[in-house]
Amino acid sequence: MRVVQELIINILGKDSIDTIGSIATCINDNGCNILDSRHAIYGQDFSLTMIVSGKSHLIARLEVAMSTLCMSQDLLCLMKRTEGHVKQNLEQLITVKFKGVDSKGILQRITQAISSYNVNISALRQKTTQGEVENCIECKMILSAPTDLNLVEFDNTLKHTLNDIALSGQISHQLSKEDNEYIESW
Repeated sequence: MRVVQELIINILGKDSIDTIGSIATCINDNGCNILDSRHAIYGQDFSLTMIVSGKSHLIARLEVAMSTLCMSQDLLCLMKRTEGHVKQNLEQLITVKFKGVDSKGILQRITQAISSYNVNISALRQKTTQGEVENCIECKMILSAPTDLNLVEFDNTLKHTLNDIALSGQISHQLSKEDNEYIESW
């Protein structure tokens, strides 16, 4: 019996729908499954991160095939074996925006407060601008949290953290509801 393994794949390159199709086909042709993926466009390039699973001999075969594919399409590819993938919580989405005077360690303090609640950062934008007297930071984070998160406690902790470092902010929640979702079956 062969053990199922997991592989994280990061690919960077010129944006093309055909490229994504080639990558997915390579994974499928090598007998592996895509457990989760994230795709983003940056200028004319894309970033694709995914986790795939398959029997150990198929993962090994995929590593060779993916390297060959990426080389032929001028893509940068990094792969790392991992284990214990758990589907990301998307039941509650939390948006956090904050701004104020920039200082060393701000993002580290905020991410430490967030991490103590088993909440994941799904997206992050941060911008520092030079002011007349001091630098200013603006940041927006999209967080994904499990449904059992105590939102009042979480919000209070985050507000106290932001206040302690003299930042103003806003927190909003969105429960993942599918009431108004358009669904078509075939």
